[in-house]
Parts: sequence; structure tokens; C-alpha cells
Amino acid sequence: MWLPPALLLLVLPGSSNAYPVTGPARVSGLERGSLSVQCHCDHGWENHSKWWCRGADWASCIILIQTTGSEQEVKKDRVSIRDDQENRTFTVTMEALRRGDADTYWCGIERAGTSYGVHVEVTIYPATTNLPTVRTITPSLMFTLETTEKTVNHPPGTNTSTFTRSLLSSMHFLLPVFLKLLLLLGLLSAVLWVNWPLRAPRGETEAAWS
Repeated sequence: MWLPPALLLLVLPGSSNAYPVTGPARVSGLERGSLSVQCHCDHGWENHSKWWCRGADWASCIILIQTTGSEQEVKKDRVSIRDDQENRTFTVTMEALRRGDADTYWCGIERAGTSYGVHVEVTIYPATTNLPTVRTITPSLMFTLETTEKTVNHPPGTNTSTFTRSLLSSMHFLLPVFLKLLLLLGLLSAVLWVNWPLRAPRGETEAAWS
């Protein structure tokens, strides 16, 4: 890391009140999202430099960003750090996360040539995506889509597949009945037509009676 070798480096393998800096042992975030890590320092360390260092080996980790001794936010590339001296905390934010950002990092603090750090394991999970799927419309798919359109507006709790099957069953039952009624009406009409009395035109009738 960017500190002279002569400095005394005290390694802190996890959060512990025995050292002036503490922080979470593990944090995680989603790819293309962001994550924040909040670390704490003891009383008397408020005005000293804090930093965020990357690398599993404390002696060779690379400081990504560092405070300037004030509470003003410092930002570099996709990483920022803000010091809250009143509450003795400093927060590191990593944005636009990538899978390659998963690594071991350190919340570090320095005073009078002495540095302390607490390591933080950062895990990046793949983002959940909902990309549109291109589908080929086939006759069976068209039938499925039409059935869906006709059944989506049923009352809540209605099983659309059951409703569709019931409707088809009803149509299958009613069609023969309807055809039988038509045939019966046709036969009845034929019988009435055959038994209807023939009437001659009025002139011919008068001539027959004269």
C-alpha cells in the first residue's frame, strides 16, 4: 500500500474494540448496483486520515481512496469516502459494481505514523435481469394467447383453465341439442304444410258455386 515501509502496521483481522478502528467483517452487493461500508474509530482519532484499501495482504494492499482530514466527501472513479467526525464514523461507497470488485478490502486509519486496519470481505452477486424474450408465433401458441385473452378478466379466484374446459364442455353438450331442435322444427313444419287445406282462388270458387 502507499505507506512508507518504516511505518508500524498493526493488522486487525476482523472487528475488535482492542483497536481504534472497527467495521463489518463482510458486505455484499448486486452487480451494477452499489454498496456502502461504515467503519468506526475510537475517541481521539476523529481528525485523522481514514482510507479504503484493496488487497488480501495488508502490507501490499492498494489505497483506493483517502480522506483529507475534513468531513468533505472525496470521490475517485467509482469509490467515495465521507468522514463523520462527530459520530466517529466514516463511510465508503462503491458504485456501478462489477463482478471483479469482489475482494478483500480494509477500513484503515492512520495517526503519527501508526496505521490500523480492519479487513472487510466484499462479495458481488450477479444482477437479476428481465430481458425480453423473442418468441416465434406458432398456431398452438396463437391458440394459447387467444385463450388467455378471453379468460384473464374473470373474477378473482376463478381458475381460468377450469373455466375454459367447462365452457368447451357446455358447447359440446348444447350443440347436439340445438341440432335436434332444428330437426324437430323442420319435421313439424313439414307435417303442418302437408295437412294445410288447399284453397282455390276466389274467382274459381265463385264459379264452382254458380
